[in-house]
Amino acid sequence: MEPIPKSGLYYPNKAARIALQSLENVMGKNGLNAILNLAHLPGLIDNYPPNNLEREFDFADFTAINVALEEMYGPRGGRGLALRVGRATFADVLRNFGALAGAGDLAFKVLPLSTKLRIGVPAMARIFSQISDQYSTVVEQESEFIYTIHKCPQCWQRRGLDKPVCFMGGGLLQEGLKWVSGGSEFRVNESKCIAMGDDVCEYTIQKEPIG
Repeated sequence: MEPIPKSGLYYPNKAARIALQSLENVMGKNGLNAILNLAHLPGLIDNYPPNNLEREFDFADFTAINVALEEMYGPRGGRGLALRVGRATFADVLRNFGALAGAGDLAFKVLPLSTKLRIGVPAMARIFSQISDQYSTVVEQESEFIYTIHKCPQCWQRRGLDKPVCFMGGGLLQEGLKWVSGGSEFRVNESKCIAMGDDVCEYTIQKEPIG
């Protein structure tokens, strides 16, 4: 794969660190090192970003890891790994922020599911807009939420694809919804993707839980 030009847009170190640790847990150290070499990021081998919220991890590097996962494991295998990493990243990074931190409190737990989602989904978008250059917004519709990423770290400079590729974001939203709802799983589909020529990356979140 070709190196991806830097974006000048950044994720917090902590989120990148947890994503790398999650990948290491799933595929082992040698597997992760192979991914980092393929992604032209050998400097990250045994040298993860520091455990802080400084915005220093370039979107292009996040995208390069995504592309390397697809190249090494195929689109299907890469997607499964990316979803798992997204879920782990939510569990370790985001549940301690702002409105989401209160999702474990009794006062939040007794709210109706619709209210929990109405608070929790926009809260996730706000957190990303605050801690990273990933500007995100949410619009509520009758049966779903539309979660839009206006600057996406997962498909930076990718173009001409026929399928959406931002699966870490999908996994992160799935785990976030599970946490906010108190254990339910929800359908999250990426309905637009910048890599397919869309203006934004967009996820459709069904309000009704699965099953």
